[in-house]
Amino acid sequence: MSFKLSFKSTRISLVLISSMLSLTACSEIQFLSQASKTISTNDSSGGGPVLGGPEHGTNGTHYKVGNAYKIKGNWYYPKEDYAYSEQGVASWYGPNFHNKKTANGAIFDMNKVSAAHKTLPLPSVVRVTNLENGRSLKVKVNDRGPYAHDRIIDMSKRAAQLLGFEKQGTALVKVEILEAESRLLASYMRGDVKDGELPPKPVASPTVAISTETLIEENGVETSIPTPSENNVSVATIVSTPVPTSVKTETLEIPQDEAKVENVVVGFVPGIYVQAGAFSQYANAVKTQARLSSIGEVVIQQVNKGENPLFRVRVGPIETVTKADNIQSAIVNAGYPDARIVVEAKN
Repeated sequence: MSFKLSFKSTRISLVLISSMLSLTACSEIQFLSQASKTISTNDSSGGGPVLGGPEHGTNGTHYKVGNAYKIKGNWYYPKEDYAYSEQGVASWYGPNFHNKKTANGAIFDMNKVSAAHKTLPLPSVVRVTNLENGRSLKVKVNDRGPYAHDRIIDMSKRAAQLLGFEKQGTALVKVEILEAESRLLASYMRGDVKDGELPPKPVASPTVAISTETLIEENGVETSIPTPSENNVSVATIVSTPVPTSVKTETLEIPQDEAKVENVVVGFVPGIYVQAGAFSQYANAVKTQARLSSIGEVVIQQVNKGENPLFRVRVGPIETVTKADNIQSAIVNAGYPDARIVVEAKN
């Protein structure tokens, strides 16, 4: 009997250990799948909307913000930032991740509209505007990335097609979170809002029942019926007609898998720069400018934030994204590891 119990316990232990190893391996594989978005070839591969249920479309299976995480030596801090707006370089991803799970459980379909972002909540809704051609698109973010070449967002292949940069691989874009749509989507994923639920209808005013009673005239009482001519008063019949009240309900538009492209006026010519750093001491900015002068045109920009100004050192404007990538690498190798690509109005 003791042998049987011992054998059974050993078998249970082995099963538990096997299960734990399997779960650990799955978690590691899933993490590596997300981290692999750091691999990119010619900017054309790498890191990834309406209420319809977690099992449909690009919502994913759950709402996720997530903890801080580290990729290739860089820390990222996800948060609910409903004031987020940034200009930078977008890339797109497709075949290497098609039909694989995104960071919040959706199945990535490169032929549908979706996107990946390093820190925004999953899912959330953003407007992405191609600053080079004026095309603008609402996109649902349901994945983490990109981590290569300082890109700020990774679009699905279909989204890149609609925004007009599939062939070139990258685009200068502006990304803005849409607060109302993102909050609604978050509430839906948490179960606070049901599919297709509209705001409650207005409650009608309470009605009051009115009863009438005929009074009996007493003896000796004469009834006086005044005529309009006696008092020179015009008599008008007032008909009480209820005035219909028009209540307008507005349904927030959250992007579908095939979203609508709009054309907007950008209002400025975008320029590409690589920022080596921002310094509180002007002397340090000048020193950096001298060290980087062989790489390209280096400018110092004063930024007045708070009581003390900062002095940004940037190389640019730069003609292409590919050249900006090369210059960024050169600046990093020159001893400025925080160098990053920025997109702003060209001087």
